[in-house]
Amino acid sequence: MSSKPNPVGIPAHLDDVTAQWLTQIMQPRYPGIVVEGMEKVFLRNSHTTKYQVKLTLNDVGKAAGIPENVCLKANWAQFDSQGICRLEARFYEDFRRHVAFPAPRSYFEAWDPRPDSGQGLVVMEDLTVEGGHFGISTDHMGVEEAARGVASLARIHGAFWDSPVLHAADWLPVSMATPVDTQQLTMMYGFAEQNHAKPDYQAFLPGWIKGDLSRLHGVYNALIDFAQTKEQGPWCLVHGDSHQGNSYVRPDGERVWLDWQLVRKGRPIRDFTYFILGALTIEERRAHDRELLRHYRNCLVETGALSVPDDDTLWEYYRRWPPYAMQAWIANMDEWGQKGMHIVERIFVAGEDLGTVAALGVQF
Repeated sequence: MSSKPNPVGIPAHLDDVTAQWLTQIMQPRYPGIVVEGMEKVFLRNSHTTKYQVKLTLNDVGKAAGIPENVCLKANWAQFDSQGICRLEARFYEDFRRHVAFPAPRSYFEAWDPRPDSGQGLVVMEDLTVEGGHFGISTDHMGVEEAARGVASLARIHGAFWDSPVLHAADWLPVSMATPVDTQQLTMMYGFAEQNHAKPDYQAFLPGWIKGDLSRLHGVYNALIDFAQTKEQGPWCLVHGDSHQGNSYVRPDGERVWLDWQLVRKGRPIRDFTYFILGALTIEERRAHDRELLRHYRNCLVETGALSVPDDDTLWEYYRRWPPYAMQAWIANMDEWGQKGMHIVERIFVAGEDLGTVAALGVQF
């Protein structure tokens, strides 16, 4: 695994992202490559930058298998991304580049090693030219598609299950033991307060939180303690933000996972729970979550994963993980583009159905 950044710097400004620069930065991996032209297709600047371009490549670039349509992902939005672009670039360099699993193909990665930067670059396939569709986090999915979704997560988890490559990645944050995870509720609490006060939210929130949002801190801290000290089993690569809006369905039906900015070394039920609670209606989840968990485990075992916890153990872990989704979604504001109140309701109802608060040992 490479742990060295490319010696050619990543520009601070999008105006400096040119064919000449791309040629220079890719030369060490593809000697002789020349990007003869670069045409803008689409630009999206939010907390990260997704810059879709059409390249004109010389024969070296074509022979390397680099397509003419690619997406450059970095942080040219001047947004404090908390290092997530560097983290994603290192994921593609150390994991996705070497093993085929459900994530976009990448052709080049680089990152800025300076602690105060957090900048990273990935040159990846432009999925929009395939003819599939991007997931929308608030759309209805259905049980059959959810089953395909958990199967794709199992492939990700199995790819580096208890792997020496995983354990050697000392740059990779550990799930629920990094400030982005442990302080997430605190950082987003003001937004959670706004939603908590809305009558529509008060109509479905359970009694333990209806009158006192601050109680969510105690429940979330109990999950952090559980994840750090009680959850057992081999480690694996965890996506960390596995709602369906971070996925893409290829024309052949394969679901691939995008936005690896919260990638972690962790245990797999974090991803399973976060995905299932948002993807299924309350009725679907009540009727099918046990069978989907069994299906997920079977798919994980089929990857060759050893010492996978049994069905009953995974169920107990699943019961305890809803607070991660609770704190993430109750802070989601409609004006950000995802009207997610029905997702929040699904998650809190799941917590009640599963006895999550009691399972975590919290009493009010």
